[in-house]
Amino acid sequence: MKEFVKAIDGLPWIVKLILALPGIDGFAWGIYRLVKGISSNNMTLIIAGIVWILVGWAILWILDIFTLVTQKNVTIFA
Repeated sequence: MKEFVKAIDGLPWIVKLILALPGIDGFAWGIYRLVKGISSNNMTLIIAGIVWILVGWAILWILDIFTLVTQKNVTIFA
């Protein structure tokens, strides 16, 4: 699982931005948060991952795009 997190972290910025588009964000970044939480044994990230999968496609994608544009990385609950 740590390899998955490392692979996503190593993606180019534009690919990360594409993964944050509406409809894709909830699944892509939700799975990322869930896997990162499981691999680091962090319950907050696990819950954030589940929430992101359920409602990330609707509104939380805006937060991911904002953090990617401003900080070049997804930082909210990640």
